[in-house]
Amino acid sequence: MRTAPTILHLDMDAFFASAEQASKPSLRGKAVVVGGLGPRGVVATASYEARVFGVHSAMPMAQARRLAPNAAYLVPRFAFYRSISERVMGLLRALSPLVEPLSLDEAFVDLEAGGAAWDAESARLAGMKLRADIRAVTGLTGSVGLAASKMLAKIGSEQAKPDGLVLIEPGTERALLGPLSVRTLPGVGPATGDHLRRAGIHTVEEIAEAGEDELVRLLGKAHGHALYAMALAHDERPVVAERETKSVSVEDTYDVDIHDRVRVALEVQRLADRCVRRLRGAGLSGRTIVLKVRRYDFSTLTRSETLRGPTDDPAVIREAAARLLDSVDTTGGVRLLGVGVSGLADYTQEDLFAQAAGVRAAGAEAERPTEGQPEEPAEQPPAPTERRWPAGHDVRHAAYGHGWVQGSGLGRVTVRFETPRSAPGRVRTFLMDDPDLEPAEPLPLVPPAQLSSGPEPEPASLPKWWSGTAGGGATSRP
Repeated sequence: MRTAPTILHLDMDAFFASAEQASKPSLRGKAVVVGGLGPRGVVATASYEARVFGVHSAMPMAQARRLAPNAAYLVPRFAFYRSISERVMGLLRALSPLVEPLSLDEAFVDLEAGGAAWDAESARLAGMKLRADIRAVTGLTGSVGLAASKMLAKIGSEQAKPDGLVLIEPGTERALLGPLSVRTLPGVGPATGDHLRRAGIHTVEEIAEAGEDELVRLLGKAHGHALYAMALAHDERPVVAERETKSVSVEDTYDVDIHDRVRVALEVQRLADRCVRRLRGAGLSGRTIVLKVRRYDFSTLTRSETLRGPTDDPAVIREAAARLLDSVDTTGGVRLLGVGVSGLADYTQEDLFAQAAGVRAAGAEAERPTEGQPEEPAEQPPAPTERRWPAGHDVRHAAYGHGWVQGSGLGRVTVRFETPRSAPGRVRTFLMDDPDLEPAEPLPLVPPAQLSSGPEPEPASLPKWWSGTAGGGATSRP
């Protein structure tokens, strides 16, 4: 491990929700929840105001609504988030050629490789300037961790949230890690955490005290060795420059083989939903759905289906995974299940029913009558579908200008007319098919003139509504 804290981890604060608050003046300082709003929807991001009520990412949206019934619930605008992310990643690449993005809102940077930092003080200054530049370019805030390893830099950024900076000095790592929960370490999820807890191991210090042999006995050779090294603050992983993502997948290994076919099907549906959350978190969609099944005898089968076009629709991916499962014999039991999506593309807004309609069309093609058989009368073309107005998405009205959808239903759509630089706007309701109302592109959070002018804003000139966020200063912790 290097001797200077020159690895930086950036994590944008409540990214999706903060972007929505920045673009919608009426939501600033209020609880905002972004995610799927359907009956099976989950929370993608919750603002800090919503987290006070216990709302967090990956929570079922129905539960979030019970906890925070008065929050604003919005459908994600992934193209908008990606445009902001590209600006942030551009700032990181200006610091170093070694930038390792983890998602739209998170990345590692090797400051030493770019000559941006070589010791603790230069690293601190680079981190402070980065945070100011992010504010100036996007209007949003990010938290920064600085350390001599990736693991510690990420822990530092978690401690810095929201809107702060934590630098972990080399030599202080063991003291910092010791009292932290075992779940703090990479690779320790709920299952491993419960396994360690049953063995009486709750903190990182207790992992180190247990010893390497005991961890290998509890967790297996590879995982035991790795976890013991991390507990001692040993992490030699380098920052790896960005590589193109080829697939997104999730899988679970079960302590006891699953024999019940209904349970297997439910697990596949759950994994499909998790895969969609990862896909959407990366702002991607994909064409090929892959099912992985490891059976009781350790034989592993994969099945795949390629759709007509890329999708991130959870219903479509669940249906495809279920069809793939139909072709697999699980009679003897299942040890592992996985669902993945490949053939990736940037996220694009699409008709929620397009892929399902394509499947139905393919089935209809296969059922055409053979020569000599009478054909059924042609069906009449369906009536035009009602226009969709997702909550939170941008619109423009011929008379009232730019706004966003607060909600829709019963043939009407309610719009609040405001922009990122206006006062909170007025609300008006229209018929869904009002010809003067059209979908619109998001407006930039920072005026183009401000981006081209160059000078970095002084803290006093930052938007007043950001003054409530905590942790604005740089902090060094043992």
